[in-house]
Amino acid sequence: MNICPLCAKWAEEPEFRVAELEWSFVLLNRDQFFPGYCFVVAKDHVTELFHLDPAERTIMVEEISAVAAALAAVFRPDKVNYELLGNMVPHMHWHLVPRFRSDPLWPRPIWSEAHQELILTPAEYAERVQLIRESLATHLFGMTRKENVRQTESRMTK
Repeated sequence: MNICPLCAKWAEEPEFRVAELEWSFVLLNRDQFFPGYCFVVAKDHVTELFHLDPAERTIMVEEISAVAAALAAVFRPDKVNYELLGNMVPHMHWHLVPRFRSDPLWPRPIWSEAHQELILTPAEYAERVQLIRESLATHLFGMTRKENVRQTESRMTK
């Protein structure tokens, strides 16, 4: 029996767990050469976005957006890259990669050339996971963008 490496990572490496959301798991990538690089992994073991029904797909996209917003708030990148591949691991997952103009591979894809992995200390991983987790909590209101904007504007006028 083949064990999915993403499912195994969630089960066996709790130090990289950022959050369990309604339709996905969020994991910090071990290699932090790109600070904040995370995976958003579908809970359902599907390979394509179109395998989800429209309601599930909508929730997944909202979760991905919330994680990206959290990463942007914590790391202040110039751009967040979203990559949905699945050729090597047939379990739908996104690579969310904060990118900076100062990174040595900018503006090329992160796989355009090899780089030295950046492995953090356990304390640094814990701190990074906590920062992302706290930021994510502020971006998961379960509201539409219009509701979120209206609520934010309402708070700002008080």
